[in-house]
Amino acid sequence: MVRKIRVLVAKPGLDGHDRGALIIAQALRDHGMEVIYTGLRQSPAQIAQAAVQEDVDVIGLSSLSGAHRTLFPKVLEELKHRDAIDIPVIGGGVIPSEDIPYLIDQGIRKIFTSGSSTEVLADYIQELIDPKTKPIEKPKKIAHIGIAVENIDNSLSFYTDALGLELEAVEQVETEGVKVAFINLGESRLELLEPLNDTSPIRRFLDKKGEGIHHIALEVDDIKTRLEQLIKQGVKVINEKPKPGANNSQIAFIHPKAASGVLFEICQHEKSDN
Repeated sequence: MVRKIRVLVAKPGLDGHDRGALIIAQALRDHGMEVIYTGLRQSPAQIAQAAVQEDVDVIGLSSLSGAHRTLFPKVLEELKHRDAIDIPVIGGGVIPSEDIPYLIDQGIRKIFTSGSSTEVLADYIQELIDPKTKPIEKPKKIAHIGIAVENIDNSLSFYTDALGLELEAVEQVETEGVKVAFINLGESRLELLEPLNDTSPIRRFLDKKGEGIHHIALEVDDIKTRLEQLIKQGVKVINEKPKPGANNSQIAFIHPKAASGVLFEICQHEKSDN
């Protein structure tokens, strides 16, 4: 029988609200994990001792009081005193973004912000504890930034003359109703996007917002797997399956509502035989 992952959910300090922690605990149980909840107002020493006694695989700390910069590192210190520093510690709650790098530097494995889903949390714990779990497919780099223009010929001189960049090629993608100019920029590209007809998504964008940045493309190794992961995590996507894009690529778009109004494309380029 496969042993279930054991998670200790704890609220260090004087924080008197645990609704969020209880929701997290139930969500992890729904994902097949055993959860030990230590209750409110636990000291770092009590949390570390409970983790050792319960033989847990991971500790999840929740804080709403603002004392996370002090209390989270103290939990790590108490684990070290008990020769249990190998137990990974993750955190969440009301934690300002500027505090996250500090906590990571102190040894907290990952901080989940208020916008994180329980699906993402469960997947992360599974990946952290079970090396056989397929990891989240992370973007390799910004593949390109797509810029909508009325006319490529009229816009190109700024990029090639004023900025001194190199035009690599121009291609028409009939399925998207767009003409694309590829401009080299180090490991990435700028792509000027000109509509070919009135039904082109770029035409609609220009009519609504005018010329400017249309989307940011992130390159991945396995677009099909990445799309499946995003959908599983509850991220709203425009394309549930990859479709052909420019330059022998497979592409899919994430809905702007998932990213504060930014249209993201994920893309996978055809691998070279070289």
